[in-house]
Order: sequence, then C-alpha cells, then structure tokens
Amino acid sequence: MSTGPTKSTPNGFENSLRPEEQNKQIDEMRKLIGPLSGKLALYCSDASISRYLAAQSWNVKKAAKMLKASLKWRLDFMPEEIRWDDVASEAETGKIYRSNYKDKHGRPVLVMRPRCQNTKSVEGQMKYLVYCMENAVVNLPEDQEQMIWLVDFHGYTLSNFSIKVTKETAHILQDYYPERLGIAILYDAPKIFEPFWKLAKPFLDPKTASKVQFMYSDDPKSKKMMEELFDMSLVESAFGGGDKADFDVNKYAERMREEDKKLSAFWKKDDNSASNAQPTVTADPSLEPTNSDSDSEVLDEKVEKPSLDVDEEELSIEETLPGTANVKAV
Repeated sequence: MSTGPTKSTPNGFENSLRPEEQNKQIDEMRKLIGPLSGKLALYCSDASISRYLAAQSWNVKKAAKMLKASLKWRLDFMPEEIRWDDVASEAETGKIYRSNYKDKHGRPVLVMRPRCQNTKSVEGQMKYLVYCMENAVVNLPEDQEQMIWLVDFHGYTLSNFSIKVTKETAHILQDYYPERLGIAILYDAPKIFEPFWKLAKPFLDPKTASKVQFMYSDDPKSKKMMEELFDMSLVESAFGGGDKADFDVNKYAERMREEDKKLSAFWKKDDNSASNAQPTVTADPSLEPTNSDSDSEVLDEKVEKPSLDVDEEELSIEETLPGTANVKAV
C-alpha cells in the first residue's frame, strides 16, 4: 500500500497511514481511554476510534481526549435511549427526517428544511437532531461510516436562523459525531445566505468546509452532481428528483417506531469481546483512567456540557458568526 499522498478510505474519511500503523494508533487510543463495558465498549469499535483519530489528524492524545469527552456526553445525554415518542412533537413538520433512499455509495440521507422549524425549545430541537443522527448511524452499511445531508433552502429567510440552535448544533455535531458527514448539499440557498457562509467558512476545519456544496436547480453542473450521487427518481422534487409526495408525519412515525426496534436491538448486541479487559494507561496523566469498573467512574475527566441558555436576540449576520477557531472536522 502506498505511503504517499492522503487518500480516502472505504469508510469515507482520509488518512495516509498503513493498516498496521492505523491499528497501532487504535491500540494506543484504547490504552488512553482505559477499560470500558456495556454500551460504551460497543460504541468504541475500531471504526469509531478511527473516526476520532481522523478528525484530529491522527494525533492520538487529542483524539483520545475528544473520544473521552464523547463517552462522558453519551453517559449523561443517553442518545441511544431516545425514541420517536420522545421527539414526535419536534418532527411534525418534517424539518429533519431520514429519507427512504440512500446515495449510490450506500450512505443514509438526512433531509433538512429550515423553513419548517416549529418549536422554540433549543433543548428539544437538539434532542430531535441527536435522535435523527443516531437513527442514521444505525442504518449505515457495514463498510460505511458517513451520511449525506440534503438541506432544502426553499422558503428560507433570516427569521429561520437562530444563534442558539446554530451554536448547539455545531457543538454536538463536531464534538460528538466527528467524521460522520460525507457531504452537505445546500440546495437553492438564497443569495442572502451566501455572504454568511463566506464569512463563516474561515472558522471551520478545512475538511469540514470542503464537504459543504452549494447546488442550484438552474445549474447544469449541480444537476450532473446530483445525478452522480443519487438515483434521482427516488429523490424529492425539491431537489430536482422525481418524488413529488409530501412529507407525511403519520407514515414517518410508523416507520420510525419500527426503526426504534432496530436501535434497541443494536445496543443489545453482545459486547463481551469489546469489553474484555483493555490495557490500563501509563502515559499522559491527564488521560489516565481510574481502576473502577463503572463507565461513569472510568470517564472521570470533567467535561463541559453544552449550554442551552444563550440569550436569543435579533442578530446581524456578522454577530451570528462562531467565535472559535478550535473546530473539529465533522
């Protein structure tokens, strides 16, 4: 295998390491994280650890710290326990839903329609977002780690933009779902959104920014790209596809309740092999685990939880830009 330029793996993210080098770094990550059991052990598959390494440019210590924070968040937030009936009120308008088709690489598709925002609870909106992410992850094929976002900007106005939702969305997706995004297609974004994106782009990790594609219904190049990605007969007409059916929340609810069974089955998998005693850490003291058998005690590092109490104001585009340069790839 070549050790030359960075290249894409079958899972979608990039690296320039030989398989044996990747395995060595995964083993080092496991040492830094320490012994795990139950759902956290199941979560920390080699593929999952590789995503965190890829998000941190294969820096083991940074990736271990990021993964440890994610595990602490999963203990506190319990995303795998969220079910349809917990978030049904957020889903009524179809502001986010998983499509019933995948792209030509087998990646699940999350459709987002900002104009359909129907609640003001940031906590509720984030809970629904996490539910959608977890659902998409469970529907990934064996050889795939990433998903597609299709964002329908028809009818979008600045009144659909919320600084609170933007900040919390970025925090959750970048910190707790690294390298899950294959490509985000912003379809028919209005001109008023483009200057915002140009201003925001420098604050994003270059890999993340490169995954965002603007496409337009009247652009032949966009049409070609969509046809290369999807079977357009299955795609919604809002994106130039052949599906003219409206979102039906009752049908979607029925489908998601069935999907919830799949989610429950996934997290009940036998994780004995994943939770066998892993080496204890003797490296960086800041990442050293305790000797406790409890997941919550193993992850004893204090992790800042996302804040949901940002003041909502009418802000200009300049005021809504993120103010941090420490952004991870998604």
